[in-house]
Amino acid sequence: MMVSDIFNQNVKFLITGGAGFIGSNLADYLLKSGSEVKVLDDLSNGRIENINYLKSKYDFEFIEGDIRDINICRKAVNGVDFVLHQAAWGSVPRSVRMPLVYDEVNVHGTLNMLEAAKENNIKKFVYASSSSVYGDEATLPKVEGKEGNPLSPYAITKKVNELYAKNYFELYGLETVGLRYFNVFGRRQDPHSTYAAVIPIFIRELLKDHAPVINGDGTQTRDFTYIDNVIEANLLACIAGEEASGEAFNIAYGKYITLNDLYHVICELLGKNIEPTYGKPRVGDISHSLADISKAKKLLNYDPEIDVFEGLSQTMEWYVDNLSSK
Repeated sequence: MMVSDIFNQNVKFLITGGAGFIGSNLADYLLKSGSEVKVLDDLSNGRIENINYLKSKYDFEFIEGDIRDINICRKAVNGVDFVLHQAAWGSVPRSVRMPLVYDEVNVHGTLNMLEAAKENNIKKFVYASSSSVYGDEATLPKVEGKEGNPLSPYAITKKVNELYAKNYFELYGLETVGLRYFNVFGRRQDPHSTYAAVIPIFIRELLKDHAPVINGDGTQTRDFTYIDNVIEANLLACIAGEEASGEAFNIAYGKYITLNDLYHVICELLGKNIEPTYGKPRVGDISHSLADISKAKKLLNYDPEIDVFEGLSQTMEWYVDNLSSK
Protein backbone atom coordinates (compact mmCIF):
# COMPACT_ATOMS: atom_id res chain seq x y z
CA MET A 1 0.00 0.00 0.00
CA MET A 2 1.27 3.45 -0.86
CA VAL A 3 1.63 5.78 2.10
CA SER A 4 -0.67 8.26 0.35
CA ASP A 5 -3.50 5.72 0.51
CA ILE A 6 -4.05 6.50 4.18
CA PHE A 7 -4.78 10.16 3.44
CA ASN A 8 -8.32 10.83 2.31
CA GLN A 9 -9.39 13.59 -0.04
CA ASN A 10 -10.39 15.84 2.86
CA VAL A 11 -6.77 16.11 4.04
CA LYS A 12 -5.04 19.33 3.08
CA PHE A 13 -1.29 19.90 2.80
CA LEU A 14 0.66 23.13 2.68
CA ILE A 15 3.97 22.82 0.85
CA THR A 16 6.28 25.78 1.37
CA GLY A 17 8.86 26.10 -1.37
CA GLY A 18 6.40 24.13 -3.48
CA ALA A 19 7.73 25.49 -6.77
CA GLY A 20 11.20 24.16 -6.00
CA PHE A 21 12.73 20.80 -6.83
CA ILE A 22 11.60 18.81 -3.79
CA GLY A 23 8.45 20.82 -3.14
CA SER A 24 7.06 20.47 -6.67
CA ASN A 25 7.66 16.71 -6.61
CA LEU A 26 5.76 16.53 -3.32
CA ALA A 27 2.91 18.57 -4.81
CA ASP A 28 2.80 16.36 -7.90
CA TYR A 29 2.63 13.17 -5.84
CA LEU A 30 0.00 14.43 -3.40
CA LEU A 31 -2.26 15.88 -6.09
CA LYS A 32 -2.10 12.63 -8.05
CA SER A 33 -3.10 10.78 -4.87
CA GLY A 34 -6.19 12.96 -4.45
CA SER A 35 -5.08 15.14 -1.55
CA GLU A 36 -5.75 18.87 -1.39
CA VAL A 37 -2.63 21.01 -1.73
CA LYS A 38 -1.62 24.61 -1.14
CA VAL A 39 1.75 25.83 -2.41
CA LEU A 40 3.59 28.82 -0.92
CA ASP A 41 6.65 30.08 -2.78
CA ASP A 42 8.19 33.49 -3.47
CA LEU A 43 9.89 32.14 -6.63
CA SER A 44 13.31 33.35 -5.50
CA ASN A 45 14.64 29.82 -5.94
CA GLY A 46 11.63 27.88 -7.13
CA ARG A 47 10.50 27.99 -10.76
CA ILE A 48 6.94 28.61 -11.86
CA GLU A 49 7.53 26.08 -14.66
CA ASN A 50 7.70 23.37 -12.01
CA ILE A 51 4.06 23.86 -11.07
CA ASN A 52 2.45 25.37 -14.19
CA TYR A 53 1.71 21.94 -15.58
CA LEU A 54 0.12 20.97 -12.25
CA LYS A 55 -2.12 24.02 -12.37
CA SER A 56 -3.39 22.91 -15.76
CA LYS A 57 -4.30 19.44 -14.44
CA TYR A 58 -5.33 19.94 -10.81
CA ASP A 59 -7.24 22.38 -8.65
CA PHE A 60 -4.80 23.67 -6.05
CA GLU A 61 -4.01 27.01 -4.46
CA PHE A 62 -0.76 28.81 -5.23
CA ILE A 63 0.26 31.67 -2.96
CA GLU A 64 3.18 33.74 -4.18
CA GLY A 65 4.69 35.02 -0.96
CA ASP A 66 7.71 35.18 1.31
CA ILE A 67 8.03 33.18 4.54
CA ARG A 68 9.75 36.21 6.06
CA ASP A 69 6.26 37.77 6.16
CA ILE A 70 4.39 36.36 9.18
CA ASN A 71 1.03 37.42 7.73
CA ILE A 72 1.69 35.44 4.56
CA CYS A 73 2.58 32.43 6.69
CA ARG A 74 -0.67 32.76 8.67
CA LYS A 75 -2.68 32.99 5.48
CA ALA A 76 -0.97 29.94 4.03
CA VAL A 77 -1.54 27.63 7.03
CA ASN A 78 -5.23 28.54 7.37
CA GLY A 79 -7.36 25.44 6.87
CA VAL A 80 -4.38 23.11 6.52
CA ASP A 81 -3.83 19.74 8.25
CA PHE A 82 -0.16 19.12 7.50
CA VAL A 83 2.73 21.45 6.69
CA LEU A 84 5.63 20.20 4.56
CA HIS A 85 8.12 23.03 5.02
CA GLN A 86 10.67 22.89 2.21
CA ALA A 87 11.19 26.63 1.68
CA ALA A 88 14.80 27.68 2.24
CA TRP A 89 17.81 29.07 0.52
CA GLY A 90 20.17 26.22 -0.25
CA SER A 91 23.83 26.02 -1.34
CA VAL A 92 26.76 26.06 1.03
CA PRO A 93 28.96 28.32 -1.15
CA ARG A 94 26.23 30.93 -1.54
CA SER A 95 25.61 30.96 2.21
CA VAL A 96 29.29 31.77 2.77
CA ARG A 97 28.79 34.82 0.57
CA MET A 98 25.37 35.84 1.92
CA PRO A 99 25.03 34.85 5.60
CA LEU A 100 22.56 37.61 6.49
CA VAL A 101 20.07 36.53 3.84
CA TYR A 102 20.35 32.92 4.95
CA ASP A 103 19.57 33.88 8.51
CA GLU A 104 16.55 35.93 7.43
CA VAL A 105 15.06 33.26 5.17
CA ASN A 106 16.07 29.96 6.74
CA VAL A 107 15.90 30.90 10.42
CA HIS A 108 13.42 33.75 10.73
CA GLY A 109 11.26 32.38 7.92
CA THR A 110 11.08 28.95 9.54
CA LEU A 111 10.29 30.52 12.92
CA ASN A 112 7.41 32.38 11.26
CA MET A 113 6.10 29.13 9.85
CA LEU A 114 6.37 27.37 13.21
CA GLU A 115 4.48 30.18 14.91
CA ALA A 116 1.74 30.20 12.27
CA ALA A 117 1.44 26.41 12.49
CA LYS A 118 1.17 26.58 16.27
CA GLU A 119 -1.56 29.20 16.09
CA ASN A 120 -3.56 27.07 13.64
CA ASN A 121 -3.22 23.74 15.48
CA ILE A 122 -1.49 22.00 12.57
CA LYS A 123 -1.46 18.21 13.02
CA LYS A 124 2.18 17.78 11.97
CA PHE A 125 4.91 20.17 10.90
CA VAL A 126 7.45 18.31 8.76
CA TYR A 127 10.48 20.36 7.75
CA ALA A 128 13.60 20.01 5.65
CA SER A 129 16.86 19.89 7.54
CA SER A 130 20.20 18.85 6.07
CA SER A 131 23.14 16.50 6.44
CA SER A 132 25.25 19.67 6.69
CA VAL A 133 24.41 19.83 10.42
CA TYR A 134 27.06 17.13 10.99
CA GLY A 135 29.78 19.64 10.13
CA ASP A 136 33.28 18.53 11.08
CA GLU A 137 32.16 15.32 12.82
CA ALA A 138 34.32 12.79 10.97
CA THR A 139 32.66 9.57 12.14
CA LEU A 140 30.95 7.50 9.45
CA PRO A 141 28.14 6.73 9.15
CA LYS A 142 26.50 9.90 10.44
CA VAL A 143 24.31 9.19 13.45
CA GLU A 144 21.74 11.52 14.97
CA GLY A 145 23.08 12.89 18.25
CA LYS A 146 26.71 12.94 17.11
CA GLU A 147 26.95 16.29 15.34
CA GLY A 148 30.10 18.35 15.00
CA ASN A 149 30.66 22.06 14.47
CA PRO A 150 28.79 23.48 11.45
CA LEU A 151 31.08 24.50 8.60
CA SER A 152 28.89 27.09 6.87
CA PRO A 153 26.13 29.63 7.54
CA TYR A 154 23.74 27.29 5.71
CA ALA A 155 24.56 24.47 8.14
CA ILE A 156 24.07 26.80 11.11
CA THR A 157 20.61 27.81 9.88
CA LYS A 158 19.54 24.19 9.57
CA LYS A 159 20.81 23.39 13.06
CA VAL A 160 18.92 26.37 14.47
CA ASN A 161 15.78 25.18 12.68
CA GLU A 162 16.07 21.85 14.46
CA LEU A 163 16.46 23.57 17.83
CA TYR A 164 13.42 25.76 17.28
CA ALA A 165 11.31 22.85 16.03
CA LYS A 166 12.18 20.73 19.06
CA ASN A 167 11.42 23.70 21.31
CA TYR A 168 8.02 24.26 19.71
CA PHE A 169 7.11 20.65 20.39
CA GLU A 170 8.32 20.72 23.99
CA LEU A 171 6.86 24.12 24.88
CA TYR A 172 3.72 24.32 22.77
CA GLY A 173 2.91 20.76 21.74
CA LEU A 174 3.32 21.39 18.01
CA GLU A 175 4.33 18.02 16.56
CA THR A 176 7.42 18.67 14.45
CA VAL A 177 9.59 16.23 12.50
CA GLY A 178 12.90 17.20 10.91
CA LEU A 179 14.28 15.40 7.86
CA ARG A 180 18.02 15.65 7.34
CA TYR A 181 18.26 15.27 3.58
CA PHE A 182 21.43 13.74 2.16
CA ASN A 183 22.17 14.97 -1.40
CA VAL A 184 18.72 14.64 -2.93
CA PHE A 185 18.53 14.25 -6.70
CA GLY A 186 15.94 13.50 -9.37
CA ARG A 187 13.59 14.95 -11.96
CA ARG A 188 13.11 18.74 -12.04
CA GLN A 189 16.36 19.50 -10.21
CA ASP A 190 17.52 22.82 -11.65
CA PRO A 191 20.68 22.36 -13.75
CA HIS A 192 21.08 26.01 -14.72
CA SER A 193 21.56 27.73 -11.38
CA THR A 194 25.01 29.05 -10.51
CA TYR A 195 24.67 26.88 -7.41
CA ALA A 196 23.27 23.79 -9.10
CA ALA A 197 23.88 20.39 -7.51
CA VAL A 198 26.56 18.09 -8.83
CA ILE A 199 24.39 15.54 -10.67
CA PRO A 200 22.55 18.00 -12.93
CA ILE A 201 25.82 19.88 -13.50
CA PHE A 202 27.54 16.72 -14.70
CA ILE A 203 24.63 15.85 -17.01
CA ARG A 204 24.24 19.41 -18.32
CA GLU A 205 27.88 19.64 -19.31
CA LEU A 206 28.12 16.13 -20.73
CA LEU A 207 25.08 16.68 -22.95
CA LYS A 208 26.97 19.64 -24.44
CA ASP A 209 30.09 17.43 -24.79
CA HIS A 210 31.89 19.61 -22.26
CA ALA A 211 34.13 18.33 -19.49
CA PRO A 212 32.50 19.04 -16.10
CA VAL A 213 34.57 20.37 -13.22
CA ILE A 214 34.85 18.20 -10.13
CA ASN A 215 35.68 20.32 -7.09
CA GLY A 216 38.51 18.58 -5.26
CA ASP A 217 40.05 15.29 -6.32
CA GLY A 218 36.77 13.40 -6.70
CA THR A 219 37.46 10.97 -3.87
CA GLN A 220 34.97 12.73 -1.60
CA THR A 221 31.89 10.62 -0.96
CA ARG A 222 28.17 11.34 -0.86
CA ASP A 223 25.07 9.40 0.13
CA PHE A 224 22.85 10.39 -2.80
CA THR A 225 19.12 10.15 -2.15
CA TYR A 226 16.55 9.74 -4.90
CA ILE A 227 13.56 12.09 -4.81
CA ASP A 228 10.95 9.32 -4.45
CA ASN A 229 12.60 8.20 -1.20
CA VAL A 230 12.30 11.77 0.08
CA ILE A 231 8.61 11.97 -0.85
CA GLU A 232 7.99 8.75 1.06
CA ALA A 233 9.86 10.08 4.10
CA ASN A 234 7.75 13.24 4.21
CA LEU A 235 4.49 11.29 4.17
CA LEU A 236 5.72 8.78 6.73
CA ALA A 237 6.68 11.67 8.99
CA CYS A 238 3.10 12.97 8.80
CA ILE A 239 1.70 9.72 10.20
CA ALA A 240 4.51 8.93 12.65
CA GLY A 241 3.71 8.51 16.33
CA GLU A 242 4.40 11.16 18.93
CA GLU A 243 7.73 9.51 19.78
CA ALA A 244 9.04 10.97 16.50
CA SER A 245 7.96 14.52 17.34
CA GLY A 246 10.67 17.01 18.18
CA GLU A 247 13.21 14.71 16.55
CA ALA A 248 15.35 14.97 13.40
CA PHE A 249 16.07 12.00 11.14
CA ASN A 250 18.64 11.11 8.49
CA ILE A 251 16.89 10.71 5.14
CA ALA A 252 19.23 8.97 2.74
CA TYR A 253 19.73 5.61 1.06
CA GLY A 254 22.45 4.51 3.44
CA LYS A 255 25.27 3.86 0.95
CA TYR A 256 27.91 6.19 -0.44
CA ILE A 257 29.65 6.68 -3.77
CA THR A 258 32.67 8.78 -4.68
CA LEU A 259 32.18 11.70 -7.05
CA ASN A 260 34.58 10.05 -9.47
CA ASP A 261 32.51 6.86 -9.55
CA LEU A 262 29.30 8.84 -9.82
CA TYR A 263 30.71 10.72 -12.78
CA HIS A 264 31.61 7.54 -14.62
CA VAL A 265 28.15 6.05 -14.02
CA ILE A 266 26.56 9.15 -15.56
CA CYS A 267 28.98 8.99 -18.50
CA GLU A 268 27.97 5.39 -19.10
CA LEU A 269 24.25 6.18 -18.97
CA LEU A 270 24.72 9.03 -21.47
CA GLY A 271 27.12 7.11 -23.70
CA LYS A 272 29.86 9.69 -23.20
CA ASN A 273 33.61 9.22 -22.92
CA ILE A 274 34.82 12.57 -21.59
CA GLU A 275 37.35 12.98 -18.81
CA PRO A 276 36.44 15.56 -16.15
CA THR A 277 38.61 18.45 -15.05
CA TYR A 278 39.42 19.07 -11.40
CA GLY A 279 39.18 22.31 -9.47
CA LYS A 280 39.67 23.56 -5.95
CA PRO A 281 37.51 22.11 -3.14
CA ARG A 282 34.51 24.27 -2.29
CA VAL A 283 34.67 26.27 0.93
CA GLY A 284 32.44 24.81 3.63
CA ASP A 285 31.99 21.43 1.98
CA ILE A 286 32.37 18.23 3.96
CA SER A 287 34.66 15.51 2.62
CA HIS A 288 32.60 12.39 3.29
CA SER A 289 28.96 11.71 3.91
CA LEU A 290 27.15 8.50 4.75
CA ALA A 291 23.96 8.20 6.75
CA ASP A 292 22.90 5.74 9.40
CA ILE A 293 19.15 5.51 8.71
CA SER A 294 18.26 3.11 11.52
CA LYS A 295 16.50 5.79 13.58
CA ALA A 296 14.25 6.70 10.64
CA LYS A 297 13.56 3.03 10.01
CA LYS A 298 12.54 2.51 13.63
CA LEU A 299 10.43 5.61 14.28
CA LEU A 300 9.22 6.54 10.78
CA ASN A 301 9.14 3.10 9.17
CA TYR A 302 11.38 4.59 6.47
CA ASP A 303 12.87 1.94 4.17
CA PRO A 304 14.14 3.48 0.91
CA GLU A 305 13.87 1.27 -2.15
CA ILE A 306 15.66 3.24 -4.86
CA ASP A 307 19.46 3.53 -4.88
CA VAL A 308 21.56 6.04 -6.79
CA PHE A 309 21.94 3.78 -9.83
CA GLU A 310 18.24 3.06 -10.29
CA GLY A 311 17.42 6.67 -9.44
CA LEU A 312 19.72 7.95 -12.17
CA SER A 313 18.23 5.51 -14.66
CA GLN A 314 14.71 6.63 -13.81
CA THR A 315 15.45 10.35 -14.11
CA MET A 316 17.86 10.34 -17.05
CA GLU A 317 15.01 10.58 -19.57
CA TRP A 318 13.79 13.75 -17.87
CA TYR A 319 17.29 15.26 -17.89
CA VAL A 320 17.84 14.41 -21.54
CA ASP A 321 14.44 15.80 -22.58
CA ASN A 322 14.91 19.01 -20.64
CA LEU A 323 18.63 19.69 -21.06
CA SER A 324 19.38 18.59 -24.61
CA SER A 325 17.68 21.69 -26.05
CA LYS A 326 19.26 24.17 -23.61
